[in-house]
Amino acid sequence: MLIRIRYRDGRYDMVKPFILDRLIAERSIEGFHRSEGWVTIGRDRIRGDGGEYHGPERRVNHYTMKGGRDNVA
Repeated sequence: MLIRIRYRDGRYDMVKPFILDRLIAERSIEGFHRSEGWVTIGRDRIRGDGGEYHGPERRVNHYTMKGGRDNVA
């Protein structure tokens, strides 16, 4: 999966999620696009910026997807 990003100079690109995490940490980008729309770094909440997240889990748990213990009710 690729994520659309917007650099500080106005250029756009598509990157893999692990690259997005690095660009956010380096403060190299102005924002990125997710299903709800554009996120502006420093204005909108993003994962890892503190606080407790109460939204749906968007990360893939490969163990659960393969029918592991976590998949049992």
